[in-house]
Amino acid sequence: MARWLRPLVGALLLLEGAAALSFLHHRYEELVQALFRVQSQCPYVTRIYSIGRSVEGRHLYVLEFSDFPGIHEPPLADGMTLLLSPVEPEFKYVGNMHGNEVLGRELLLQLSEFLCEEYRRGNERITRLIQDTRIHIMPSMNPDGYEVAAKQGPDSNGYLTGRNNANGVDLNRNFPDLNTLMYYSREISGPNHHIPLPENWKSQVEPETLAVIQWISSYNFVLSANLHGGAVVANYPYDKSQDQRFRSHRRTVNTPTPDDKLFQKLAKTYSYAHSWMHRGWNCGDYFADGITNGASWYSLSKGMQDFNYLYTNCFEITLELSCNKFPPEEDLERQWMANREALVAFIEEVHQGIKGMVSDENNNGIPGAVISVQGISHDITSGDMGDYFRLLLPGTYTVTASAEGYQPLTVTTTVGPAAPSLVHFQLKQEVVRKPAERKASGTRMNNKALQKKVVPRATRRGTQR
Repeated sequence: MARWLRPLVGALLLLEGAAALSFLHHRYEELVQALFRVQSQCPYVTRIYSIGRSVEGRHLYVLEFSDFPGIHEPPLADGMTLLLSPVEPEFKYVGNMHGNEVLGRELLLQLSEFLCEEYRRGNERITRLIQDTRIHIMPSMNPDGYEVAAKQGPDSNGYLTGRNNANGVDLNRNFPDLNTLMYYSREISGPNHHIPLPENWKSQVEPETLAVIQWISSYNFVLSANLHGGAVVANYPYDKSQDQRFRSHRRTVNTPTPDDKLFQKLAKTYSYAHSWMHRGWNCGDYFADGITNGASWYSLSKGMQDFNYLYTNCFEITLELSCNKFPPEEDLERQWMANREALVAFIEEVHQGIKGMVSDENNNGIPGAVISVQGISHDITSGDMGDYFRLLLPGTYTVTASAEGYQPLTVTTTVGPAAPSLVHFQLKQEVVRKPAERKASGTRMNNKALQKKVVPRATRRGTQR
């Protein structure tokens, strides 16, 4: 199917029976009520949990959609079941990281209600998505900043009012700087994934940032988007260029990841499913196809999307969704209709590439196994249960699974344009060979000779340490 037809076909599947929703700005208490209302309407496929609290004590709530909420679902490791049962990826949306950029917050509330309603209606596309994916939606990462912005409202809101958290910190400049470590590691042929955190990192991040880092460390997220405002473009890593400044001026240099073509495809999936993002001209700026490499736009240090890619298995992009950071309520319905298909289509992108289990000869999952793709210098690892997900474009790849104490296994697999290929790895333990024992020459030593042999050298006369 032609690329331009896919958003159209997907949109038609969503149109039938789409219910009218309320389009209002939601303060914190109203946001919480909206989330719990969705959970009460779809109790068997949703779960609400908090990943922590903001500086002022507000919960950072997440709404999960899954056919088994609260349960990560790898395949069952019992022979044929391992080959046939599904491996479900984890997906997340994060909104309102900047408190005054509010459209993403409202879109994620609308999306939550929409997924619930369409599931109840029996919409095949949405039902399949919930059954095959574990979807995590965080409408607001910065509820304190939002309350500051909301007090002024959309009419008199300053460009920066409410952007930062209650401590005055920009949360998208608050993650540990792993780019610098990665650039150095690349020069010395060091690790290309899961870059270790600095020893004192916890003392340098805000409560909201800490909560998110612990969250993404606890779930094996595969794909993610971070929703912002102030422009209309899909932004992909890297955000930080290797040369941060040039002669005291910002230097914009295209800084691709090893997965650059894949990231471009992910960004285009959203921009072309969006009503006007793909046109390029928006908010006085032009971005071809409605996408941009982050560092090519402007270099940003300590951002969340680069951190996801360098510290976890998650591929994250940043979605700038509106020229107006705090659009009026009368514009919310138009914005929802412009983004609805794109929000659903982007979740579906988690189902591409390869996935499977890394297990031992007894079908026990091997956590932390490294999955390497020849020609792409960025590895991912298996989760706690041994399941893995590697996003890839269509093509033929040579893939190696390796783990400490096991013999690596390499296979060649072909990835198609639709569903991901199922590739399981069963690793054999390394054979530990004991060193050959040295045989004593001549006659066997008697006890007296043996005792003399093992006297420490330092106690012998004339021996130097």
